[in-house]
Amino acid sequence: MSAAFDIFNWENLLATILLSILLLPFSTNRTVRFYGCYVFYVFSVSTIGFFLLPFFLLQPKSVKNLTLAAIVLKHLTKCLGIEWELRNGEILKEAKGAVIVANHQSMLDIMGMWNIWEVMGNCTAVAKKELIYVPPFGPMAWLGGLIFIDRKNPKKANDQIRSRYNLINKEKTKIWLFPEGTRNKKAENLLPFKKGAFRMAIECKAPIIPVIYSPYYFIDGEKKTFDKGKIIISVLEPITVDEYSFDNMDSLIDKTYNLMNTEYNKLKNETSFEYYQKS
Repeated sequence: MSAAFDIFNWENLLATILLSILLLPFSTNRTVRFYGCYVFYVFSVSTIGFFLLPFFLLQPKSVKNLTLAAIVLKHLTKCLGIEWELRNGEILKEAKGAVIVANHQSMLDIMGMWNIWEVMGNCTAVAKKELIYVPPFGPMAWLGGLIFIDRKNPKKANDQIRSRYNLINKEKTKIWLFPEGTRNKKAENLLPFKKGAFRMAIECKAPIIPVIYSPYYFIDGEKKTFDKGKIIISVLEPITVDEYSFDNMDSLIDKTYNLMNTEYNKLKNETSFEYYQKS
C-alpha cells in the first residue's frame, strides 16, 4: 500500500512539473515568461529529439533527418509567440549545392531555420563539436548529418569541413554557417566575418546565399522581457565565386558583409518601427 502510494505521488509530481513547464510561456508575469520561454524551448527540443532518435537510426547521418526534425519542431514557435516571415524564399528552393551565410543573434535562430527548412530542402549546418556531447540534441544532430568541427583547432576544423564537400558537389546540399562565429547580442552592426564559409565556397565553386535575420526587438535580456513578435528572414541574391580565389577572398568577405549589414540595418529600422508602433 505504501509503495503504491509513493509511486502515485511521484507520478503526480512528475505530471505537475511537466504541466508547469508547458505552461511557462503563457505566464502573465514578465520575468517568469522570459525564463519560462527558454526552459520550455530547451525541454521541448530535448523531449521531441529523444522520440525522433529511432527514426533517425533508419537513415543515420542523412540530412533528410534534419528536414523531418524541422517539420515537427517548427510548431514550438507558436507557443513562444514568434512569427517568422520569409522573404525571397524562392532563392532557397533551388535544388543545388550552396553555402548559406547568416547572422547569429540568439539560440532562437535555430527556430527560424526549422521554419524554412522545408523550403531549403537538403540542408545541413556547421556546429562546434562540444554540442555533440549534449544529449539528446548532440546524438540527434549527429544522426541528422550536422557537421561538427573543432573550433579551437582551425586546421582540423577545415579538414572536417572539407571531408563533407561531397554534400555540396554531389548531393546538391546547402551548408549553413554563421560567419560571425558567435552570437551578436548588441543589435547594432554585424560582427566581423570569419573566413571558413568563404574558403568553402571558393574551394567548392559554390554560390554564397546571404540570409539575414531581423533583430529580436521583443526580447530584452536586461529587462527580462520576452514579448510576442515577428522576425523577418531576408534572403539575398546568390553571390557567385567564379572570379574569386584565396588571393582576393577578403574582397569577397567584404562584399558579402556589406550586403548583409546593409540589409540588417534596413530590417532593424523596419521591425523596430512596427514594434514600437504596436507598443
